[in-house]
Amino acid sequence: MSDAEQTTVTAIVLDFLPHGRQSARRARYEREPLVQALGVRDFRLYEILLEGEDSPSIGTEITLRPPTPPVDEFHEITYDDLSSGAGAELEYAVAAIVDADEQRFVSVYMEAQPITLRLHQLDLLPGIGDKLRDEILDARRQGPFDDFDDLADRINGLHDPRSIIVDRIIEELEDDDVKYRLFAAGGPF
Repeated sequence: MSDAEQTTVTAIVLDFLPHGRQSARRARYEREPLVQALGVRDFRLYEILLEGEDSPSIGTEITLRPPTPPVDEFHEITYDDLSSGAGAELEYAVAAIVDADEQRFVSVYMEAQPITLRLHQLDLLPGIGDKLRDEILDARRQGPFDDFDDLADRINGLHDPRSIIVDRIIEELEDDDVKYRLFAAGGPF
């Protein structure tokens, strides 16, 4: 068994569609129930076919790999494939993931590196310009950040570092043409 097969993959349920997609070309009663979900670790969007009559609640975690009932099969989708309900839940799910593993996302501010001679990973975060980037780099030389509050306290002008991370993740999910990814679908964080 390969490492990819052994890795547990979990996702947060964004929407449950008991009669599948409305755009499906089959009669409503012939469509299989499906779930649209967001990967907890890699921020990939998934569509999951379910077996049986289970109807998972929005916001709950579901295990995709190793395959566990009620998951029958799953595949990756794009933001444009999301139902309106899933799209509305996306920001809440991203915020829940960030809140549940705060240290992982605080580390972004500690571990971000230059991408090119003129572009730094911190520059990719919404609202972070040259001045704020330089303040973050100076503050992290003085020691690690404990949490988002510590980050906001130590960096003048960085009022809501958590929301900056959430906004960047949403941007990466919504736009397939994002050149540099920090979080979604294979980003370094």
